[in-house]
Amino acid sequence: MGVRNRRLKDRYDGRLIRSLDPFYKIIPYIMPTRLSAQVFFEESLDADIIENYIRGKRAAGYKNFGFLHVLIAAMVRVLSQHPKLNRFIAGQKIYARNEIFISFVIKKKLREDASETTVKLSFNPDDTIFDVFEKVSFEMQNNKDEKTKNSVDHLTRLFMFCPGFIVKLAISFLKALDSRGLMPMALNRLSPLHTSVFVTNVASLGIQPIYHHLYEVGTASIFIAFGTKQRHGDSEGKYIPLKIVADERIADGYAFASAFKTFKSIFKHPERLDNKPEHVVLDIR
Repeated sequence: MGVRNRRLKDRYDGRLIRSLDPFYKIIPYIMPTRLSAQVFFEESLDADIIENYIRGKRAAGYKNFGFLHVLIAAMVRVLSQHPKLNRFIAGQKIYARNEIFISFVIKKKLREDASETTVKLSFNPDDTIFDVFEKVSFEMQNNKDEKTKNSVDHLTRLFMFCPGFIVKLAISFLKALDSRGLMPMALNRLSPLHTSVFVTNVASLGIQPIYHHLYEVGTASIFIAFGTKQRHGDSEGKYIPLKIVADERIADGYAFASAFKTFKSIFKHPERLDNKPEHVVLDIR
């Protein structure tokens, strides 16, 4: 996300934004929690354009290429051009995240009793669809076996070996440390809730997307859910429905609107993801 020297009051995972207007600096004190600052977006994407793009990639030899790859690549591109959406709130301060992270859930088998695991991947702001496909496919391949446990699974299992009151105290203690930027870096790197965007694929369950709340633990500021393809009334055209929840404290309405215009334009011309962006935009100081 661009190399800048760490300064006093910066965190290891984010840079304190100092040049904000006082009005925006006070908002996290007026709305101290993510749940009180959630805003909701509904979007629909032209399924025919995306399906043609996916078929082309599969024909070119990219086995199991799918919508999840396109969505993640699109969000990486959006964050590279609109870095305000890659901010987070901690300790009532607004930070620019140092990296782009995307978290998502992997359902190992399409059965009600099948296990799930959550992964978090780091992306470069100039990653193409091919970079994203390679990283996501590698992670999905490594986690598809029901017996496989990744680092997140081991960490949560370790927590749940403890009595409930110990878990409650530990989470409260870690939240207090995290608000001050003092939580162990290793836990931050493992935690899927310390992420730029959390994506959930409910289309694999055959249902429509929901507005998924943001978590008070962690630093995730955007949650995206996508569902099964739908038809526009009696027409033959299909669309993919999205539900997006965001922390409104991280940016103004213009920044959100500009970012979502870019997001929609990418899905009208997904072939743009084949190439690196012409430039990467850095957040303000």
